[in-house]
Amino acid sequence: MSWLWTLIIGALIGVIAGAITNKGGSMGWIANIVAGLVGSAIGQALLGSWGPSLAGMALVPSIIGAVIVVAVVSFFIGRK
Repeated sequence: MSWLWTLIIGALIGVIAGAITNKGGSMGWIANIVAGLVGSAIGQALLGSWGPSLAGMALVPSIIGAVIVVAVVSFFIGRK
């Protein structure tokens, strides 16, 4: 059950990051989940685990990390 909660919070973080970067409309749910989970790992590795936490993910560093992931991925994919 904890994996389901982690996926839901990862999707929420990915949706927030997509809304901040204005790239959320073009991403699907799977991409939002991946961006949220990868962004969470990157954000917590770079910034630590401070702030409120849900499902083992610190929200503020996770959102910042997910914004970085979405921006980098959209930069490389948008260069077609």
